[in-house]
Amino acid sequence: MNTAASWGQNFQRGCDAMAIAVLAIVGVIAARTFKDYGLGWDDYTHAEYGGLLLRLYSSGFTDQRAFHFVNLYAYGGGFDMIAAYAAKVLPFDLWETRRLCGAVVGILGLTIVWRTGRRVGGPLAGLLALTLLATCPLYYGHMFINPKDAPFAMAMALALLGTVRLFEEYPRPSAATIAIAGIGFGIAIGTRILGGFAVAYALVALIFLFIADRHATGPTESRRHLGVFMLALIPAVVLAYAVMALEWPWSVVDPTNPIRALLYFSNFFETPWKELYAGQQVSVPEMPRSYVPQLFALKAPEIFVLLGMCGIAGALFTATRRTITPQHRAALIAILLSATFPVVLTVITRPAMYNGIRHFTFVTPAMAVLGGWAGAVAIAWLTEKWRPAAAIAAVAMTAAFALPVADMVALHPYQYTSFNHIAGGVRANDEKYMLDYWGLAFKQASSELHTKLTERMETPPSRRRWRIAVCGPQRPAQVELGPEFVVSWDPRGAEFAMTLGEFYCNDLDAPILVEIKREGVVFARVYDIRGKTFTSVLTSGK
Repeated sequence: MNTAASWGQNFQRGCDAMAIAVLAIVGVIAARTFKDYGLGWDDYTHAEYGGLLLRLYSSGFTDQRAFHFVNLYAYGGGFDMIAAYAAKVLPFDLWETRRLCGAVVGILGLTIVWRTGRRVGGPLAGLLALTLLATCPLYYGHMFINPKDAPFAMAMALALLGTVRLFEEYPRPSAATIAIAGIGFGIAIGTRILGGFAVAYALVALIFLFIADRHATGPTESRRHLGVFMLALIPAVVLAYAVMALEWPWSVVDPTNPIRALLYFSNFFETPWKELYAGQQVSVPEMPRSYVPQLFALKAPEIFVLLGMCGIAGALFTATRRTITPQHRAALIAILLSATFPVVLTVITRPAMYNGIRHFTFVTPAMAVLGGWAGAVAIAWLTEKWRPAAAIAAVAMTAAFALPVADMVALHPYQYTSFNHIAGGVRANDEKYMLDYWGLAFKQASSELHTKLTERMETPPSRRRWRIAVCGPQRPAQVELGPEFVVSWDPRGAEFAMTLGEFYCNDLDAPILVEIKREGVVFARVYDIRGKTFTSVLTSGK
């Protein structure tokens, strides 16, 4: 074996070893920190939904309350069921278990992205794709706290891996590929009806593959290839439907229910409210078309944006070249659509948008794959032209990855609120955009309030509990504060007030007992309002 070939093999093994090391590091950090993440607006309701789904199955489908619970029956509840069951067998409480399950699902998504990037562009592309996603605060932060969008991101990543493998092995995919695709499509659609996008991307890419195959082999042979491929997909379709039914049983009680869910989510189904965007209070159905692209540019790490955009441009260019195989072209088209189509569709249709870009977490895996592929192509080109330049580029990428890591450490456990350095970080965007819209800071605020009262040796007034007015998610606040407190919106007659550092919460003229800050920005406060008179903790009450 010549020296160049030996070096190449060692390099590939080194990339794989580094990818495994990244996964191990994330796993260790997650295991040590998952208890730090507080509850958000949706946790309590989703926990109830998971319990109802377990009772649906344990009762032999006689207890069907899950089919009518709020609007969550229109979502799949696979994550909620797993968390509800895990809480029965793990030595953690329900809320800690939900955070641990989120971490496990998130790390599974990272692993899938690594394998997808590796298939598309080799070991270095896989390593870069994994690192891009692991250092993306949008993905990393939400994987602990978000029972909807983070599991959906993992599911879409798995469906994408299945799609890439299907096209690589066209027209006779292996049994393993059929299983991955079936499970991926099933989990994606069973988690959220928008998982049907994954099927649409695959169909569009298949059309391009068939046309290319027709030019290469002729009409008869290309039709035979397509027929063989479609027959091979039958088990995948059956498996996908079974998986969807398992995690989203409402979808199969009536075959038209998925269509009903799609129609339901096609229109904004809540009473409109206002959120802070670019320094203005804007009604969520009236957000500008620039909402998603602008927030991605401001919140995603600079290296993620740069390599992601290069990956999109590179995939568009490469897909038009006749020198690549039709199978590779189809895989690139599927990845390209996964990364861009939801954003383009949102710009065109302008739906109601809120809570930052958490609803678009599911495009980050595909963006990371494209970014990893682009980075690997750039390094390979520089290596061919002048190896020292490749080394310099590698050092620059490493430094670029260190920036979001440092930010996430500084913001912990509020990584999802991050803004990149070009945007000025959270300090520069505190009065322009909503930061802790999930209300995670109430966990730390509650803990520090308990500590403060203990230090002062204060106890509730005789024969009753402390009363606290809360501006933010009420149920999470009650869980975090515990049975010693009664929570309400009304500050009249309350001893304390706990507020988020968001525009809709009042800055009260009262002593501050607790203040939760990151990078100089207030995420939550607890006030001592004894002897004070306030009519509301909301800004509308001023």
